[in-house]
Amino acid sequence: MGTGSGSDPEPSSSGWSRAPGLVVKTLFLIGGAVLLKRLTKSTTRWDHSHVVSRSLSGEKFSKEQASRDPDNYFNIRMMSCPAAEMVDGSQVLYLEQAFWRTPQKPFRQRLYMVKPCPKELKCDVEVSSYAIRDAEEYKNFCDRPKDQRPLPEEVIGDIGEHLTTIQLSCCDRGKRCLYEGSGPPGGFPNSWNGASYCTSDLTVLKNNEIHLWDRGFDDDGNQVWGPKQGPYEFKPAPSSSSINNDVFSPLNIFPQSTLDKPIKGSFILQE
Repeated sequence: MGTGSGSDPEPSSSGWSRAPGLVVKTLFLIGGAVLLKRLTKSTTRWDHSHVVSRSLSGEKFSKEQASRDPDNYFNIRMMSCPAAEMVDGSQVLYLEQAFWRTPQKPFRQRLYMVKPCPKELKCDVEVSSYAIRDAEEYKNFCDRPKDQRPLPEEVIGDIGEHLTTIQLSCCDRGKRCLYEGSGPPGGFPNSWNGASYCTSDLTVLKNNEIHLWDRGFDDDGNQVWGPKQGPYEFKPAPSSSSINNDVFSPLNIFPQSTLDKPIKGSFILQE
């Protein structure tokens, strides 16, 4: 009898102690696999589009470039912000450009539509620019309180003539930029200042810096407007104190009569 009862196996304390450790290890491996999957998940087409929209938005200046090369570039303020969203998710941005001294008088106003490239094209993001049907109503759109801006449905209704489309692709690893691209080789029709067509190049860099190069050419391929040396370089606005300290900079004290005229070699001074 004694041997019979002694033959019954006793629970192993070491076996029970190993079980919780095995469970913890299993949970750790599962959690690690889930985290790795999330970290390595490929960026979606809409993710690329949203990055470009955010990078284009905000207040930016070409002040540093104008300081380096005042003969060819001016201190331009570029202001952009979300204005509407299309049914398919495309973002509509309002964008205006003005001389630093006269932000209330933009010389260029556009609506930009940002969306993923069609799947059949070898690009990531498509950025199209449009004229605005009633541009006067949109001056300083981004500087106004939201309840004083045109409503999103009004913005969509005011999308006018298609002007350009730029197809952006992710920059190669190791480059400063995030996205870069241009319009088609033949450009888009344009008749300003003797041009017959225009080209557009756009580069999105880190820290929301934007390089934009728009140029017009005549039938013989001669450039008739736009900077010749390279794109305008727009960097996010400095602190307000820095701006105020620069009020009397030579870059910001051109006579008003000069600022109101199209300037050869400058950015697109085009209505």
